[in-house]
Amino acid sequence: MANNTSENIVSKQKPPTSRPILATFILFGGIALLVLSVGGSILYGASNIDFITIWQSLTNFDASSTAHQIIRGLRIPRALAAALIGAGLAMSGAIMQGMTRNPLASPSIMGVTAGASFMMAVALVVMPQASNFVMMLWAFGGAGIGVAIVFGVGSISKTGLTPVKLALAGTAVTALLSSLSSAIAIHFNIAKDISFWYAGGVSSVQWMHVHILAPVALIGFVIALFLANSITVLNLGDDVAKGLGQQTIFIKITGTLVVLLLTGAAVSVAGTIGFIGLVIPHITRFLVGVDYRWIIPCSAVLGALLLVIADTISRMVNPPFETPVGTVTALIGVPFFLYLARREGRGM
Repeated sequence: MANNTSENIVSKQKPPTSRPILATFILFGGIALLVLSVGGSILYGASNIDFITIWQSLTNFDASSTAHQIIRGLRIPRALAAALIGAGLAMSGAIMQGMTRNPLASPSIMGVTAGASFMMAVALVVMPQASNFVMMLWAFGGAGIGVAIVFGVGSISKTGLTPVKLALAGTAVTALLSSLSSAIAIHFNIAKDISFWYAGGVSSVQWMHVHILAPVALIGFVIALFLANSITVLNLGDDVAKGLGQQTIFIKITGTLVVLLLTGAAVSVAGTIGFIGLVIPHITRFLVGVDYRWIIPCSAVLGALLLVIADTISRMVNPPFETPVGTVTALIGVPFFLYLARREGRGM
């Protein structure tokens, strides 16, 4: 009976659209552009380095060459970290939007990044000499605290959760956690350290950060692909998903853990970089349709591409000084967020 009801509900839904040919083109074309953008990120910076020098640093490394050291020790890990972080944030946003059916959901808006940054501030006070791995664990915990508070505050309303109410709760919780982080920074004299996390950037990334990010991103990507079909069904609504045999609670818990994993790792390395998790999933859905088996990998590629390009731009705006990459992504994301908030506000 439940299955028949679910089938009737699905039949009344607008048939989900999927564009596998276009998605395949975007996926492989995006990977090609990503390789080129990584090359451009290595090529351009405070000191311009020609392609021949880059090639020689890869094939015949000379430890006495400053240019080779810059390429191998700074620019390559920086470009790789930007790609991994952009992919992780974009996948996190896609998962959150699919599970909650909330077009405004993203790590930066739903309190995930603010919670992670807050716990990083606490960690800098409690364990200032902690390793990168330990700091990442603190970021994971903070990300979980942030999203739990947002959903708790958003659920207080008698009419329940709506996309705009979740966004408002996320904005309020983000402001609260940011204020607490600033108070901690001022009181314990760690303002200079904490300012890095709120500016957002990959300027201080080293190979050890890439070695931490790579397995986390790979694990998150594999689990996300495993959940992709279930998230597509879940996007039709909980009742429909349950009727079609989906374990909705398991899917949401697992998906949330993936988001916390990817976002916590990103914040622990690069600080707060907003709006990639909001903008990229929307663009991807517009291009490839509603099948999350395509949305997740395409979002990963496009998110990586966006952050690598944004990081390159941040170095070229005011050389030899660097503009925080979070500022560049915010210039793209804020107008897009206002447009979505206005559109969703009509349905309140």
